[in-house]
Amino acid sequence: MRLRTQLVLLQSAIMLVVILGSGIAAAWLQERSLREAYLDRMIGVAYSVAQLPSVVEAFDDPDPSIVIQPIAETVREASEVTYVVVSDVQGVRYSHPNADRIGELVSTPPDAATSGELFVDTQTGTLGTSWRAKVPVFSADGTVIGQVSVGILESELQSDWLGTVWILGVCLAAAAIVGVVLASWAASLVRRRIYGVEPEEIKSMLETRNATLHGIGDGLVVLDEQGAIVLCNDAALRLLGREPGADLAGTPVAEVLDAPIDPLLADPGEQQLVLAGERMLVARVDRVVVDDRAVGTVLILRDRTELDAALRDLAGAQGMTETLRAQQHEFANTLHTLGGLLELGETEAAMGVIGRAGAGGALASLEPASGILELEVAALLLAKRAQAREQGVELVVRPGSTLRQGAAASDAGDWLTVLGNLVDNAMDASPSGRVEVGLDDVDTDTGRVVTIVVDDDGPGVPVARRAAIFDIDVSTKSHPAGLARGYGLTLVRRVAERLGGSAHVDDSPLGGARFVARLPVAESRVRA
Repeated sequence: MRLRTQLVLLQSAIMLVVILGSGIAAAWLQERSLREAYLDRMIGVAYSVAQLPSVVEAFDDPDPSIVIQPIAETVREASEVTYVVVSDVQGVRYSHPNADRIGELVSTPPDAATSGELFVDTQTGTLGTSWRAKVPVFSADGTVIGQVSVGILESELQSDWLGTVWILGVCLAAAAIVGVVLASWAASLVRRRIYGVEPEEIKSMLETRNATLHGIGDGLVVLDEQGAIVLCNDAALRLLGREPGADLAGTPVAEVLDAPIDPLLADPGEQQLVLAGERMLVARVDRVVVDDRAVGTVLILRDRTELDAALRDLAGAQGMTETLRAQQHEFANTLHTLGGLLELGETEAAMGVIGRAGAGGALASLEPASGILELEVAALLLAKRAQAREQGVELVVRPGSTLRQGAAASDAGDWLTVLGNLVDNAMDASPSGRVEVGLDDVDTDTGRVVTIVVDDDGPGVPVARRAAIFDIDVSTKSHPAGLARGYGLTLVRRVAERLGGSAHVDDSPLGGARFVARLPVAESRVRA
């Protein structure tokens, strides 16, 4: 069965149930209202006849019916009831619509005469089943001397009720017809809103969409017109640092990304680098258009963290290559000089050249005696020293620096991230200048703490900008191809805060800026 047919039938069934229920209730209320109206009339007629002085005095006459019968018939015709019967306490009739019944006993017990109170009930008499009201007739001294019974046939009640209820039936039938027409229109409207697809097709499309959405490696975030998240796939949750299955519906996208995406929303198709925690992402916005109508906005997220790290490693490798090439030429020149001096017999001069060559260059000058025992950090400093030498920057590891071995892999990775970004920042700020690196690995009352200090002799950071220098995309440097700026110091601060430490900038004794990162090492992460 098609969806439109199902909707029409379901809505019609619901509507008919409501209409029938309302009609039955209205008809019942109408019948009760009609009975109450007739009851009030019967009681009023009965009391008015029972209290007439002429009727009460006629009970003492030899033939009370001569006076009572004309009065009862006149009242009956005026009040439009079926009968008005007056009888004595034994039940002998003094009036009746059929005069031949006068003088006979009433067909039902004289309940009002017996009890002296009002009696209402449905009983069957000589005229048929009727709804009747009986009231006592009192003499002047208060003695019950008879009763007045006023009634209306049940068939007349039914006839009067049917005379009014058919109008209600016509109205309900008209409402049912209009309801079916509106149900058909509503079903057509719903079908147009869902682009004419059937429930089975919707189910298949939903299953396909979920499989596709959660199987894509790129992060997909569906946004509404206000920039709030409607839907996220699994990859987006992972890139945003959220738990699998987390519900971000209704969350403004600005709360999960560290960069405004208003420019992207205004210019779909453009790309922008954003940070989500410590992860660098490439964001792009696309509009979803169906039938020339925009139905939503999709934010596409791609992970650039590994790519950016690879680009930085490539830049370091290139720097190392250039350094090795320069050292090759330097050693070649030194060997040529030694060869010439030896041929000339200048042995002492040759020994002087060898002494000035030292330990063989920058790569071998960072010895274990320096106190940097963590091999990955030492290797990073060697690479950065070679890179600095190529750029004309003097990179010095401050005497007394210490960094013990035995850190967990995650700690070493954090140290590399912080140290590498701070050294890169210092070398960029001090072209042809001096950069000093100091590391301090101490045990405090709260646990092991590694402090990284990087000084440069560059222009420094103005006091007014020191709070903002760690914010995302705040940088005064150029943007080399493939590398993002304004993210390194942000990562430094976030890594430090994640570990429970801090990062700040101050004035350096060298005349430039001093960046200090304090990185606590949790006890559970310290290797034995």
